Amino acid sequence: MMDEPRRRDLPERMLRLLGLLQTRRTWTGAELAQRLQVTERTVRRDIDRLRALDYAVTGTTGTSGGYRLAAGSSMPPLSLEDDEVVAVAVGLAIASQGSVSGIEDASLTALAKLERIFPARLRPQLAAISRATSAAPGDYAAHVDPATLAVLAACCHEHESVRFDYRDRTGRRSTRGAEPHSLVILRGLWYLVAYDHDREDWRIFRIDRINTPLRAHRPAERRDLPTTDAVSFVRRSLAAASYRYTARLTVDLSAADVRAGILAPIPGEIDDLGPGRCRIRLTAESPELVTQYIVLVATIGAEFIVDAPPDIKDRLHRLGTRLGRTRSHDRATLSAR
Repeated sequence: MMDEPRRRDLPERMLRLLGLLQTRRTWTGAELAQRLQVTERTVRRDIDRLRALDYAVTGTTGTSGGYRLAAGSSMPPLSLEDDEVVAVAVGLAIASQGSVSGIEDASLTALAKLERIFPARLRPQLAAISRATSAAPGDYAAHVDPATLAVLAACCHEHESVRFDYRDRTGRRSTRGAEPHSLVILRGLWYLVAYDHDREDWRIFRIDRINTPLRAHRPAERRDLPTTDAVSFVRRSLAAASYRYTARLTVDLSAADVRAGILAPIPGEIDDLGPGRCRIRLTAESPELVTQYIVLVATIGAEFIVDAPPDIKDRLHRLGTRLGRTRSHDRATLSAR
C-alpha cells in the first residue's frame, strides 16, 4: 500500500494507468493512449511521472516493445473494479477452507482487511461472501503449493512458457517444458492444461505433482485448445486415460440417454453402438472405485452387461447378495407389522 500523501500526488488518470499496467505484462503506448483516451505524448509524460515517484515502469523498443510494470522499491496502489473485488473475495473465502495448503490463515486475514478498507457500498457484499462461501473438497482432494500455483497462473495469464519437474501416477519423474493455458479444479483436484513441448501435443498435469516450476521469461505461442474450453479438455483427457482396472458396460440405452440419466459425472467414454445401445468404458486405480461407477450407472434402471476383471465382478456379486438380504429383511419386517 502507498501512503496518503503520495496517493494524492497521483491524478485519477495516472491511477487508471497504473491499474492497466497491473493487468498485463506489456502495453504499447498506442494501446494505453486508446484505453485512457489521451495522446501517446500524454502517456509518455505520465510514465515519466510514475518513474519520478519511484515506480519501476520499464520501456522496450521494437515490434514487440512497450511499457511494463516491473518490481520496484514501492508498492503501487491496486485498482480494482467492484466486480473484481467480489471475485477476489470469493477466491479468498474458498482458499480459507484449505483448498490451497498453507494459506488458510492468510486468506482469512486478507478477507478481514478487504472488509475494512474498501468503500462502504462493498462491505455488505464482502461480509456476506465471507460468511456464506464454503468449499467441500472430497476426501481424496490433494492440496497444492501456493507458490507453484502462483507461477503457473502467471504463465497462463501472460502466455509464457514454463519448465517443471513432474511425477506421474506411477511415480516416474521427468522434466517437462510446456506452454500453460489454464488452471482447472475438477473433483477436488487442481490441473494444469498446457501444450507439452516434448510430446508436441496438449496435456493435463496434476498440479500437486508439479515441483519447482521455472518461468522461461519468453512469450509462448498462442494455440487453440482442441476442445471448446479447458474444463471439457480435462474431462475428455480423464475419460480417455487408462488406469489399473477397467470395466466395459454394454447398456440398453443410447449414449445421450445415459448421459442425461446419470446423477454425477463418471470418468469414462460413452459410445453409441446403434439405436438404443451404447458402451461405457470405466477405468480407475482401484476396483472399489470402478465398482462405485458401475453402481452409479445401474441407478439409471436400464439393462446392461458387464465385462470386467474378476476383482470387480466379485465385488458386484457380493454387493448384489447384500442388497438381496436387505430386500428380504424389509419384506419380513413389513409382514410382521
